[in-house]
Amino acid sequence: MDAHVAALYRHPIKGFTPERLNTAALSAGACFPNDRLFAVENGPSGFDPAAPAYVPKQKFTVLAAIAEVARARTAYDDATGVMTATAPGLPAFSGRLTEPAAAEAFAAWVGQLIGDEAKGPLKLVQADGHRFMDHPLGHVSIVNLASVRDLEAKMGREIDPLRFRANLYVEGWPAWVENDWVGRELMAGFARAKVFKPIVRCAATHVDPTTAERDADIVKALFDSYGHMFCGIYVHVTDGGSVSVGDAVTTPQAEAQA
Repeated sequence: MDAHVAALYRHPIKGFTPERLNTAALSAGACFPNDRLFAVENGPSGFDPAAPAYVPKQKFTVLAAIAEVARARTAYDDATGVMTATAPGLPAFSGRLTEPAAAEAFAAWVGQLIGDEAKGPLKLVQADGHRFMDHPLGHVSIVNLASVRDLEAKMGREIDPLRFRANLYVEGWPAWVENDWVGRELMAGFARAKVFKPIVRCAATHVDPTTAERDADIVKALFDSYGHMFCGIYVHVTDGGSVSVGDAVTTPQAEAQA
């Protein structure tokens, strides 16, 4: 096969731990399953759960602003709805974030985690059917691992692909070809999707997801090396289907000229 899914990840709490999956069921017009279900406001964000709408990520406890978030290890249990969280020096948390008391307790736990980085009251926010995406139409994200390796060569250091917080990591495409695929279609496993746009990267990528150290200026390296700040693409699922690690991913073809 030309290319395949090397890894699948979701991020149930915006900014927090990537969770590795073996398979996922993608639905037409929908975001990646259980991705960015929850977010923690860093001071009032204006988010209204009765009328949920896009809010910029700067309003939340995200890696772009607060590297300490990467010290946490969170995990979501689909069957029970229980979220667990641990971090060095803190008591473990466990609770259903859909329950008000647990949501309040988790916000307090995050307050202990980030300390003085809190700009105001911390509050867990959520709404049925709403996702806290970095882009209002950033439904599903894909990173080309060859592009990451090419950037590694330019920077002269290893780069953990999880810095880019994608849903699908693909092996087998040439480096950077994905930047020219806007409007083209691809298959990932048994799902069909249309490429929406390249993903513009931010300071979240500067944080090592294991050490929580802000140790690499990825954005500057992208611009200095390539003249852009892209790494990865957003796609919109047009025909739903399952996608699993090892599944084939097609390479979009340019439309034939009339």
